[in-house]
Amino acid sequence: MNISREFINNNRKKIAILLCFVLLIVGIAGVYFYREYRKKYVSTDDAFVTGRIHVIASKVPGTVKAIYVDDNQPVKKDDVLLEIDIRDYEVRVNEAESARNAEQAKLQEITTKVDVTKRQLLELQFTVKSARANLKLQEANLKQADLDYKRAQVLRAKEVVPEERLDRAKTNYDVSLAQVEAAREQLKQVEAALETQKALIQQTESALKAQSSVVKQRGEVVKAEDLKRSYTKIYAPSDGYITKKTVETGNQIQAGQPLMAVVPLCDVWIIANYKETEIENVKAGQRAMIRVDTYPKREFEGIVQSIMAGTGAVFSLLPPENATGNYVKVVQRVPIKIVLKEGTDPNHILRVGMSVEPTIITKE
Repeated sequence: MNISREFINNNRKKIAILLCFVLLIVGIAGVYFYREYRKKYVSTDDAFVTGRIHVIASKVPGTVKAIYVDDNQPVKKDDVLLEIDIRDYEVRVNEAESARNAEQAKLQEITTKVDVTKRQLLELQFTVKSARANLKLQEANLKQADLDYKRAQVLRAKEVVPEERLDRAKTNYDVSLAQVEAAREQLKQVEAALETQKALIQQTESALKAQSSVVKQRGEVVKAEDLKRSYTKIYAPSDGYITKKTVETGNQIQAGQPLMAVVPLCDVWIIANYKETEIENVKAGQRAMIRVDTYPKREFEGIVQSIMAGTGAVFSLLPPENATGNYVKVVQRVPIKIVLKEGTDPNHILRVGMSVEPTIITKE
């Protein structure tokens, strides 16, 4: 009886030792395979869906006249979202156009004046040429009258001609001399008038240039006011869904005030914050399987696009200062951008901010 009990106890010890050995082997194998799995499949629950969010704001102040969208409504690119009362801006455009037209009329008047002064300059140039020719003619007549007078003096001294002829020659000489003086004075007057006209042309051309600048400036004001008027209609920058609508008809809004947002769900991606000790084998182009908390029975497929150039803590509002003397080593997390594979979310059911759990297949 005692022998059988010892035999049974020995067998139990052997079985217990065998079981412990088997469990040890299984544990070692489990740890090995788990480590190999972690090398090939890297996952985290610190991840979320993100995307582009277009904040809609007005470029001009005014009163909201009409709103054509509501919260969570889908919109297409260039759809009118809301409209601001345009009447104030139409008045400004009309005032700017009136001011431009008035300056344009002044410009036309100065242009006409420039044309008239240039025609008058041509006339004066012809008058100067005529006065110079007349002076030459009178100088020639004076020269001839001087010769006739001297000849008459000689002949009268010889009593060849009567006294009357000498007097007539003297009179002709005096008349020619006066005509030469008059021609010279006339030439001086028209030359002075010519210089005055040239100065007047320079003055009017300077005024024309200045007025052209004023007209151009007024035209730019009209363009600026017309551009502001066009801003009274706000359009969707892309396809998407309306969110965070904070404006109603009749509200008085200011330039730059956020009114709503447009979220294009066709362009979303995943930001996964992996531990720095997990991303040794992670590279761009690797495939990732994504599970979303909202849809636990569905799996999405993505591709690693890029790895952030720094840890999340470095780009936080208050980055750590390890040189202060209070250093505590903490495993940092590095954001990784994972884009969805085309066709994996055809109905765009993923929403910005959803929690996800991506698994990167590093063996690929």
